[in-house]
Amino acid sequence: MAATAARDERVMPKGRDLWITLGALMLAMLLAALDQTIVSTALPTIVSDLGGLNHLSWVVTAYLLASTASTPLWGKLGDQYGRKRLFQASIVLFLIGSALCGLAQNMTELIGFRGLQGLGGGGLMVLVVAIVGDVVPPRERGRYQGLFGAVFGVSSVCGPLLGGWFVDNLSWRWVFYINLPIGVLALAVIAAVLPATGERERHRIDYLGTLLIVGWAVGLVLMTTWGGTRYDWLSAPIIGLLAGSVVLIAAWLLVERRAAEPVMPPALLKNSVFSLGAAVSFAVGFAMFGALTFLPIFLQVVHGVSPTLSGVYLLPMMLGMLLSSIGSGQLITRFGRYKVFPVAGTPIIALALFFLSGLDEDSSTLTMSLRFALLGFGLGLVMQVLVIAVQNSVSYEDLGSATSGVTFFRQIGGSFGVAVFGSVFSNQLAGHVEDLARVLPPGFDPAAVQGNPQLLDRYPADVKQGVLHAYAQSIDSVFFWAVPVAAVAFVLTWFLREVPLRATSQTPDYGEGFGGAPTVRSSRHEIERALSELMRKDAKAFELYDRLAAISGVSLPAGSVWALCRIAKDGTVAGQDLADRAGVQIEQGRPYVDRLVDAGYVQRQDGLLAVTPSGEAVAARLFAARRDGLARHLEGWAPEEHPELADVLTRLAETSLGDEADGEVLGPERRPAGQGA
Repeated sequence: MAATAARDERVMPKGRDLWITLGALMLAMLLAALDQTIVSTALPTIVSDLGGLNHLSWVVTAYLLASTASTPLWGKLGDQYGRKRLFQASIVLFLIGSALCGLAQNMTELIGFRGLQGLGGGGLMVLVVAIVGDVVPPRERGRYQGLFGAVFGVSSVCGPLLGGWFVDNLSWRWVFYINLPIGVLALAVIAAVLPATGERERHRIDYLGTLLIVGWAVGLVLMTTWGGTRYDWLSAPIIGLLAGSVVLIAAWLLVERRAAEPVMPPALLKNSVFSLGAAVSFAVGFAMFGALTFLPIFLQVVHGVSPTLSGVYLLPMMLGMLLSSIGSGQLITRFGRYKVFPVAGTPIIALALFFLSGLDEDSSTLTMSLRFALLGFGLGLVMQVLVIAVQNSVSYEDLGSATSGVTFFRQIGGSFGVAVFGSVFSNQLAGHVEDLARVLPPGFDPAAVQGNPQLLDRYPADVKQGVLHAYAQSIDSVFFWAVPVAAVAFVLTWFLREVPLRATSQTPDYGEGFGGAPTVRSSRHEIERALSELMRKDAKAFELYDRLAAISGVSLPAGSVWALCRIAKDGTVAGQDLADRAGVQIEQGRPYVDRLVDAGYVQRQDGLLAVTPSGEAVAARLFAARRDGLARHLEGWAPEEHPELADVLTRLAETSLGDEADGEVLGPERRPAGQGA
């Protein structure tokens, strides 16, 4: 296994190549993450240009549904056929969708192209996460994955702001065109630098289950979009959509029971923590994406701010979400308790939505900012914690599915939220405009006003005030009807069973906490991510090697222990190469190697260092001690019952010892007393 670990390390990009690869991956993830939020501040202008006010919500919903449904397929196809080519294909698909969105001439075209863009975006999200695991050494994954979590945070804050800036200074079409140069750059770098690494895994892909998910989700979203607007709620089309969706849900549950690798294992739905977590996550997505879609309309139409400034107004919401996401994660790590956060966060969300339902055309900037910040703060308290609660309650076999499942329901909730909010908004606006008919001029177009509020300046003051009040009342109704959804989530959180936290559950994934799109990681990848984060919290390297030597009964200084592990992994290594790995001059490291030669653990000949049988035996004891130490982090996961989990421990133990030391272990400050260069 040590030879395998050393070979794996050699094929990984290092130094400049690693940072270039990671930079391209972060660019790709930024593209997909931005496209969930960047459109929000451009929507009023898009509707003004293309028409189709009643279909506004589908510009967001089409992307969310397509990216959510496609992520499991991209993940398993990447495992099976190699991630590099699939990743390149997902970038190309995303860029084609982006270009077509920018060229769309009507709302129907834009919605269809947004779905195509979402298919590519789903691949970007899931494959970036998987590729990071392929190219980054296990000991360092926690640090680098934190960078990708920061990408979600940046996209959450910058998305609405960038969307508004493009509308004001270029055109709404640049919301989509901006993806092209960034995506082409990422594609070129990936093609040149990313190695075709990663183990291939055979899968029996659940195509039918995925199609059924898309079917019932689209059916229910269409029902909520058309109900009360295009058709009466009790009309044949709406009842037909409901009945058809129920049939598709029943068929999906039957298919998932028989599927070899189901998208959503039915056993998960029987787990009360998962079921409750999924329901609360649905409600959170409902509130978050609905707010992001309709708050810019309120700001741009009712308060007459520019698209760019509407993005600035939303910053308190995003910053509140980041603050509470990071803060709750730190508190959970310190105290090991998590239920209090969703119990506190859901009523804050409900209260914030209620306050938002009271906004009008006279609300001050301070009043709006405080309410936006309160909503973001509540959302941040809940999203990440639900992932932790679910991970902590399931068996190892279901860990990956449970993690992706809870974020899947958040995205589906977002799709429904935007659709329901859109239906309520359209109904209310139509009613209020009808009430104003006696004072409105002939041919008045609400969609035109939505895209260009300055048009109202042409009308008398009483007409302008009436229209602004109609918009304010309509959007207030949207948030008022969202309050019961948050209230139901609050009730459900009280039934969320709190289980003592496993060590691996105390390593929050901030990407999930910032509301990123669902990822699809296997149970193995989830454990590796958590262990790599825990390994970052180890003692300093020389203290770790000193401790391992003491546990293994090896009378060697830390520098010699590091050198022995490195040589044992390579079998034979040149002295200069060993010094380069240690980050020291060869003269600085020689005393540590001399100790190994004197003890008979290593042979030196013609500048080459080779491990001896006795050295291999000692190295095996050191690797075993490291493995036992890592195993303590997996208390409750029963690695002895899961060969794959046992293999993770062994591989991580061997890859994490004898890696690059940057001079910390073999530097002169750690030289044993009496030893010279």
